[in-house]
Amino acid sequence: MDLGLEGRVALVTGASRGIGLACATALAREGATVIGVSRSEANLAQANERMRALGLGMHPIAADLVDAAAAARLVDEVWQRFGRIDVLVNSAGAARRYAPDELDAQAFRQAMDAKYFSYVHVAEPVARRMAQRGQGAIVNVIGQGGRQAGVFHIAGGAANSALMLATVGLARAYADRGVRVNAVNPGLTRTSRVDEGLEVAARASGRSKEVLLEEEAARIPMGRLAEPEEIADAVVWLGSARASYVSGAIVPMDGCAVSVI
Repeated sequence: MDLGLEGRVALVTGASRGIGLACATALAREGATVIGVSRSEANLAQANERMRALGLGMHPIAADLVDAAAAARLVDEVWQRFGRIDVLVNSAGAARRYAPDELDAQAFRQAMDAKYFSYVHVAEPVARRMAQRGQGAIVNVIGQGGRQAGVFHIAGGAANSALMLATVGLARAYADRGVRVNAVNPGLTRTSRVDEGLEVAARASGRSKEVLLEEEAARIPMGRLAEPEEIADAVVWLGSARASYVSGAIVPMDGCAVSVI
């Protein structure tokens, strides 16, 4: 199926690893011009080398999106260099996981900075510029932790919930101006983030990461973790013209683990 992304300009945050890198790779395969963003120039360079080994590539830009001014400069730079942004994929946030005894005000602030503000600092100026052109698509990669409370993901889950509401709110606000805003909510996905969460759970429980991972996988009705490329496939479709009448949707991608309406 032709997704109609040939020649489109796609900005992907968190593009140096995990789901963000998978999204950048999938968009490049569809013929989009991909701008990949991460805080680390070194990580971006490594990601770009991995893409080049596949005959693909991206334009790397290092920026700390927790800083609203830095995010605004990023949007300005991309618009000046490429003339527009057709698709924005937000996948930069990485709220830390904390055992309940480790939670404090700073933990909640870190989660909101990392997962909420790093997204809205980019989504808000991009949505306004897309609206001026009368077209564009934004896809936020959030997480099912915003729908179901987990004792090691209270702060991050709260940020995810706030981001889901912001996603639907922006979709409603810009629906009449040609801008679509959607989100995907991955569950456990085979990335370094899973290992970080297991480290916290292992510290709190005194059990091994291997045993904890087996138990987590067994609780997923599909019986396995997601692969980053599977999440990317849904993200790319939502960012394409094939999803032209989809906006304000929050798509669960957790192997049917969270059974909610």
